[in-house]
Amino acid sequence: MSSYTQKKLAAATLVAKADDYIDTTTGGITPPIITSTTYARDNRYRPIDDAHVYGRDDNPTFVQAERVLAELEQGEEALLFSSGMAAIAAVFYTLNSGAHVVLPKSMYWGVFTWTRTYCDRADIAISYYDTPDAESISQAMVNAARTDFVWIETPSNPMMHVTDIARAAQIAHAAGAALVVDNTTPTPVFTQPLLLGADLVVHSATKTLNGHSDVLAGAVVTKEVNERWEKIAAERRGAGAVPGAFEAWLLLRGMRTLCVRAERAASNAMQVAQFLDEHERVESVLYPGLSSHPGHAIAKRQMHDGFGSLLSFQVMGGAKAALDVASKLNIIVSATSLGGVETLIEHRYSVEPPETCVPENLLRLAIGIEDIHDLIDDLNQAL
Repeated sequence: MSSYTQKKLAAATLVAKADDYIDTTTGGITPPIITSTTYARDNRYRPIDDAHVYGRDDNPTFVQAERVLAELEQGEEALLFSSGMAAIAAVFYTLNSGAHVVLPKSMYWGVFTWTRTYCDRADIAISYYDTPDAESISQAMVNAARTDFVWIETPSNPMMHVTDIARAAQIAHAAGAALVVDNTTPTPVFTQPLLLGADLVVHSATKTLNGHSDVLAGAVVTKEVNERWEKIAAERRGAGAVPGAFEAWLLLRGMRTLCVRAERAASNAMQVAQFLDEHERVESVLYPGLSSHPGHAIAKRQMHDGFGSLLSFQVMGGAKAALDVASKLNIIVSATSLGGVETLIEHRYSVEPPETCVPENLLRLAIGIEDIHDLIDDLNQAL
């Protein structure tokens, strides 16, 4: 490792250099893909390299990506998982029967639906708080003898509610609970929850961290290595919920351009939001970068250098009008997911569970890195 890496590197430098990786055998500057699922032992049956025993426990390929992500989030350690939901499940699997958690009313429906099913089966109580109001977390804990953790997703998907992370951390810690933040949407480029008081950060690394819509992966990052973290690591090890070597390598490769992709997409998103905000056929635009957004002040305080690439808007005329707009787009593709280099649109009401609170006329835009004029022209003609 070269001498200048002893000082703190900026995020853009850190990811571009993959944590200043240089292969000690060949001098290669690109980390290799280590495909071995097992590792040799010496004649006393001791691992030749104590760090590597079996592929379900670790692999140098995803250890490299974990180190980069931990530094990006300013955490002590990170663990990769086979998907974002696998990472989230590992956090919940550490809870004992009779535990209590506090979740937001507005969140990604996959997490909302899975947690209700799992917690009901595992005898874990859930209370919900009003997503944009961190103060309502206290009320959600009133009837619980003890709360194990509070969950935040900010900005929430797809309603783009903003939650005050620092205030939520104060409330959670005062009650003896940990704070877990889903940082998938903003990424550490724009928000670093651990620096605001969070204890754990989770990611669907499938999204912006990878950025090319070709990898399923998840991650958990911890502020400190403690008993809770050891339980999460044990859950991953026991379940074997690790990514494949190739997927981990693709994720690391994607993260090397994370900053430039995220900044370009956020810039595009801001301009698209401003365009839609002035369009006569648009009822409302949900994007925290707009000064008219109810959570703009909080977002401005806890996000830096941009407000992310995700936004939603409501079309005048109801569900049919919204679906018509989506069907008339040429460049923007109707598809699930976010964080890729391409711009995607989705009618969330069509894919949410029946009890969804998402309006029928809402369209979610996951903005990519295309030319901004092409994106606006496409939206304009469709509207």
